[in-house]
Amino acid sequence: MEALKNNHLKFMASIILVSTLTMSLAQGGLGFGLGFGFGYGLFTPNFYDNSCPQVNDVVMSVLDNAIAQDPRMAASLLRLHFHDCFVKGCEASVLLDNSPSFMSEKNAVPNANSLRGFESGGPSWELPLGRRDSTTAYFNLANTTIPAPVFNVQQLLQNFLSRGLDAVDLVSLSGGHTLGLARCTNFKKRLYNQNGNNQPDATIEMTFLNELRGVCPPSGGDNNLTPLDYATPRSFDNSYFKLILEGRGLLFSDQQLYSGNFPIVTQLVNLYAQDENLFFNDFARSMVKMGNLSPLLGNDGEIRQNCHRVNYY
Repeated sequence: MEALKNNHLKFMASIILVSTLTMSLAQGGLGFGLGFGFGYGLFTPNFYDNSCPQVNDVVMSVLDNAIAQDPRMAASLLRLHFHDCFVKGCEASVLLDNSPSFMSEKNAVPNANSLRGFESGGPSWELPLGRRDSTTAYFNLANTTIPAPVFNVQQLLQNFLSRGLDAVDLVSLSGGHTLGLARCTNFKKRLYNQNGNNQPDATIEMTFLNELRGVCPPSGGDNNLTPLDYATPRSFDNSYFKLILEGRGLLFSDQQLYSGNFPIVTQLVNLYAQDENLFFNDFARSMVKMGNLSPLLGNDGEIRQNCHRVNYY
């Protein structure tokens, strides 16, 4: 049990560090943004060794308290990080509230009423630090660049490729759906009228279809919730891929990974379903790679004193 607890906390630390959550230390007014980079580049895991040698302990303490108060927090932070990185890079613009100069990304369609999940277990990885924070938000880009749950596999792959990511990144990061919940509004069309002919999505396994219809009626219930991974909704594992093999991917975009239209994508789903360690390793690498999308360094951006507003307000 002690080993399980330690692994649980280790992964919690990874999630909160890779999230776009920036923090300000009260002592001495020291602020910093958390981040990491593929191949490190100008980042380093030792970035705060001199200015804030206790940073890891501080993060772990904050994390421990947050998880104790809300066990779903890790999945929420994972999604927050993804939605931040896919807009203008990982620079915490998603955290900014509305201001006279810009509209918050929080109000964009993919982010409004953002859902939360459950978490335990999973991979961990070393995180180089040193990024800075955005001085603006990108509401319109958030509406157009974050992959939608109705995307087919070609759209998903094109979306990732346009950001310098590849098929491995697409499939491994999609595995983050092993955590969290989804509202019926994000997949109801699959259940009743996928192609405008009043028929369900033919790729859904029939028993699963009937179960989902019990949660999501034809009219109403748009905010009803169901786990993205109903098999092990409280664990970060590879059951998400096993479910896809059975036709039990919840979102249209999930099941599209096994459509067969791109053999490399199909092969990766099979591999991750068979080998959880491979999934964990690729997920960790892809998280680091995604975390290096358009970082703000040097004099670019700022070190926010408050996560939710730029310093000049």
